[in-house]
Amino acid sequence: MNRVTSQVLVCAVWIVCVQASAQDTHLGINAPWPQGTSPQEVGKLVAERFAASPFGGYSNLMWQDVLHYAEGCTWYGALTFAQLSGDTTLQQKLIRRFDPLLNEQAHLVPAPDHVDKTMFAAVPLELFLHTKDRRYLDFGKNMADAQWEEPTGQYAADEAQTYFQRGLSWQTRMWIDDMYMITAAQAQAYRATGDRTYIDRAAKEMVVYLDSLQRPNGLFYHAPDVPFFWGRGNGWMAAGMAELLRSLPEDNPHHSRIMQGYTTMMSALLKYQAEDGMWRQLIDHPESWQETSSTGMFTFAMITGVKAGWLDERTYGPAARKAWLALVSYIDQHGDIREVCEGTGKKNDFQYYLNRKRNIGDMHGQAPILWCASALLR
Repeated sequence: MNRVTSQVLVCAVWIVCVQASAQDTHLGINAPWPQGTSPQEVGKLVAERFAASPFGGYSNLMWQDVLHYAEGCTWYGALTFAQLSGDTTLQQKLIRRFDPLLNEQAHLVPAPDHVDKTMFAAVPLELFLHTKDRRYLDFGKNMADAQWEEPTGQYAADEAQTYFQRGLSWQTRMWIDDMYMITAAQAQAYRATGDRTYIDRAAKEMVVYLDSLQRPNGLFYHAPDVPFFWGRGNGWMAAGMAELLRSLPEDNPHHSRIMQGYTTMMSALLKYQAEDGMWRQLIDHPESWQETSSTGMFTFAMITGVKAGWLDERTYGPAARKAWLALVSYIDQHGDIREVCEGTGKKNDFQYYLNRKRNIGDMHGQAPILWCASALLR
């Protein structure tokens, strides 16, 4: 079979999958999947795409000459998918991919001096869980510890000191994005070490963000001074709460508050899900475009809740299934997903969010696909 014929067949499979999805969304996440849409098939396609990529990725994402947090998010998702799917060959590729960062390309590792950069700790900590190699544990643990150390020098601004004195991370900035970045590092440190200090402080941090940013409708402003319900920003919060609750002991004093915030948000998302299963760049504006990274993050959060028994399966299972099947239709034969909002800082400007560039293969969108695949297999 030549390359052209092969690509035509792959595309034909995706078309069949999209057609099948329209008749399949009344089922839940535990029902069989149409051909080409199973978490095993989709996860394999997207994870292999990542494993073969150079540092900086196929979307050329770098952040100040170091690896971008979106690469860390995708790497973490690829590792969990490889383990849960039992794909040891893929797992070894992803492990070996890290080796240069321990040696000749260590300069690419982000310093844990910013909330986004510190998220990268999740990758070596996940590698430790796979290998039990203490090099990875020390690597990731040092990054996670730095997130709660007293700030010094250029980082010791009044605001950072104030947060530190309250028992919060000095990297706190009150953007909803933070609640995945901080949770990813601290929850992984807890999973790797068993030390509750990490997960307990992440929970305390989460409650501060919930109390400050969640609105009466269950959604979140991007920041206190930016009153817009940006899709991926809310996705970071949804995924962060799901990741945190997945490991947070029930006797933690903040468990019930976080669960309340999570279930309130999930209920709100049901109301704003489009007929085809997607969510939008600005969640509450039907005129805004359907965006894949936010949809992937919301889908991950719902799948996790249904699997864990936090959400009613009859209500949320079909919604999550519809969203997953919709997402699959945006992935091409190379494993790249389209309609991904570019990297976005906060701005109090409605049109700014609507006009964001729509990327293809951007790891902000690749990562949630792998989280969803892992959650479906978990």
